[in-house]
Amino acid sequence: MEDALQIRREVKLSGWRGHLTALAIIAGTILALFHRDLLGMMAIWWTASTYGHCLFIPILVAWLVQQRLPGLRRLEPSAWAPGLLWLGLGVFSWMLGAAAGVAVVRHGALILMLQGSVIALLGPAVTRALLFPLFYAFFMVPFGEEIVAPLQLLTAHISMVLLHLTGVPAQMQGIFITTPNGYFEVAEACSGAKFVIAMTAYGLLVCNVCFTSWRRRIIFMAGALSLSILANGVRAFATIFVAEVTTIDAAAGFDHVVYGWLFFAIIMTIVMAAAWPFFDRQPGDPWFDPERLRGEGHSSPGILACGALAMIVAAPLWLATSGMAGAPLASPPVMPDVKGWTRVDEPPLSSWRPRFDGADYLAMARYGNAAGQVVDLAIATFDRQDEGRELVGFGQGAAGADSGWTWSQPAAAPDGARGERITGPGRMVRHVVSFYVVGNGQPTGSAHLVKLETMKARILGRDQRAAAVLVSAEERAGRPSNAAIATFLHDLGDVKDLADRSLRTR
Repeated sequence: MEDALQIRREVKLSGWRGHLTALAIIAGTILALFHRDLLGMMAIWWTASTYGHCLFIPILVAWLVQQRLPGLRRLEPSAWAPGLLWLGLGVFSWMLGAAAGVAVVRHGALILMLQGSVIALLGPAVTRALLFPLFYAFFMVPFGEEIVAPLQLLTAHISMVLLHLTGVPAQMQGIFITTPNGYFEVAEACSGAKFVIAMTAYGLLVCNVCFTSWRRRIIFMAGALSLSILANGVRAFATIFVAEVTTIDAAAGFDHVVYGWLFFAIIMTIVMAAAWPFFDRQPGDPWFDPERLRGEGHSSPGILACGALAMIVAAPLWLATSGMAGAPLASPPVMPDVKGWTRVDEPPLSSWRPRFDGADYLAMARYGNAAGQVVDLAIATFDRQDEGRELVGFGQGAAGADSGWTWSQPAAAPDGARGERITGPGRMVRHVVSFYVVGNGQPTGSAHLVKLETMKARILGRDQRAAAVLVSAEERAGRPSNAAIATFLHDLGDVKDLADRSLRTR
């Protein structure tokens, strides 16, 4: 009897070896072929404080798998052809992300491909057993930039409420708060985005490890995220309040950016202490019932591995053929003659120049009219977009990275444009209206539409030329920026025609 059991164990182990070997080959190929995205993702983990928690996710995923090993040993892996659909979804998503120039999509696609290889080569039973670790791997992807600006404004509003409650007079202009003793910016690092994203990752881990009831999981997550947002507002208020009752130097000594992680640890402790009595998963409880999981599919792992290899190799081959440069642009944009406006040499109150890395050309001019209104016109053009030379992206646009200007708040803009207020040196405020044009498309102010149009142009082989047209005016007493920009745009006429003329090719 013992000999028979030993033979069965060896047969089962041999089956795992074959499937795991095929999985290792496919996963290694994915990581090698897409190593630029892997290294780019890891660089973000290391350099961006918002995503510092991502460094721990691979370790946590490995721990979650290790916790499930006793149950996994009672399962038999099976190659499952439908799993290639998930792998194919990852390949297709990577192609879309590469075409649109969206790093977060490519990074997410990398995780999808790795998940798909597990599903295809280990089968549905093992996949169900590893469902949460596979899902949790998504937190390796640095995502959440979209919530930074809204959280900056929300944090500023919370701070203003608390300042008024404590009797401190304060005024708010976007993400900037002025008190009698100082001028404060709710910077990106103070937005609380890293708290919310890290708390989401931590909270979901706690939900899986400590709870079985979905009702308790939902209540825990809602409470944890709400407390994180509120606590970050209190932290920002405390920094301003310390500066108000003491000195700016004392508040700076707070070093609230570094101190923030200590604050987050305190909030996590409070959350865990409040939730502890309601944990309903006991230590040692099984993660799943192996007897209820049934394996399906008996395809050869070797055959599926070959199919998977063909799919993942197709993506970079497609990119190599679709990334060819378009026709070079004929010349720098020619600044238009606008009826009622003349070119002026009046210097700005604070130097401003938008940032468009990799643009073929960036031209600027200043215009004035008889009413004393003054605007700046900037035109950036690209013969095509590619990694590192994109029309919209992090640190690009009106308030470019390291430009001395910071996004402050949304502002008025006509249809098909983006309006924003930016703040620069000396508390100088600018109102900027941005139009983006891709190929023969219509002007838009939406970064998402720009990425969508860029993706369509590249995949379908359409015109990949792109232009940005920015009209800006300084906030000055007696010179309303809204009126100056509206008048200039009215007299300028069709922005699409201006972009088309700027994108002429040789």
